[in-house]
Amino acid sequence: MSGFVSRVPLRWVDLDAQGHVNNAVVADYLQEARVDWLLSGSNAHLLGSSTMVVSHQVEYLGPVAFGVDPVEVELRVGTVGAARFTLGYSVVQDGRELARARSVLCLYDYVAGRPRRMTSAERSWFVDQSGPLEPFGGLGDQRVGERAHAYDFVVRWSDLDPYGHVNNVRVFDFVAEARIRMNPDGDDTTRMHTAAADGLLWMVARQDVDYVGQIAHRSEPYRVRSAIGRVGRTSVTIVAQVEDPLDGSVLTRTRTVLVCGDATGRPVPLPESMRAAAARWPAL
Repeated sequence: MSGFVSRVPLRWVDLDAQGHVNNAVVADYLQEARVDWLLSGSNAHLLGSSTMVVSHQVEYLGPVAFGVDPVEVELRVGTVGAARFTLGYSVVQDGRELARARSVLCLYDYVAGRPRRMTSAERSWFVDQSGPLEPFGGLGDQRVGERAHAYDFVVRWSDLDPYGHVNNVRVFDFVAEARIRMNPDGDDTTRMHTAAADGLLWMVARQDVDYVGQIAHRSEPYRVRSAIGRVGRTSVTIVAQVEDPLDGSVLTRTRTVLVCGDATGRPVPLPESMRAAAARWPAL
């Protein structure tokens, strides 16, 4: 079964400090392809009024480099239920698959504040394109405990989407900002940041996000609490959640697999600072 292909232009500002497209921007490319696909058919009316992202799974297979030609995002429809559906993606540049992903979305009544069932016509459009998708492996069920790194952030007006709450892609940014600031020594010099000066790179290999509640714009900060889960020889899994400090509610949960690499991108053993972080902020 062939999928829908969207050609997404790159921007110079998509690049990060390591000179390739930031992992969070790849999630933005998936969103652009998803919008392109919805606008192409009879369910275009759902965009901007009736869809909500439930979860993302993104696997990064290689870095996306800047280029004048767009990247190609192939989108396929997987399982279709009464109110939700699954999408699969493949991000390709110059004939190489550099990322693949899965998203679960549901139809949502924003006035009533609850999911809604698809009409028969809406569901038929999804079902007509559906087919089997290769499942992703799980990252475990570890959670953030009481001993966790805390990072407060303020939502910007530009973080909002047409629904009036924070766009789902921005959560990738929030947990990345928290991750960069993790330092078991407790000073203001972050280990994630200084690793680059030591000739090390942190490469995101996988990122899963579950959206539990909506993040609104306000002057009071939200909080990301992060903990270190599985620790391997060259990789580590960081579990994090975005919380509302005003009522203690959890708004998103994430799991990120990082690989430590040298200047060429070859995996190397984790620095001792990461093992110290795992001892200070262990996941449950």
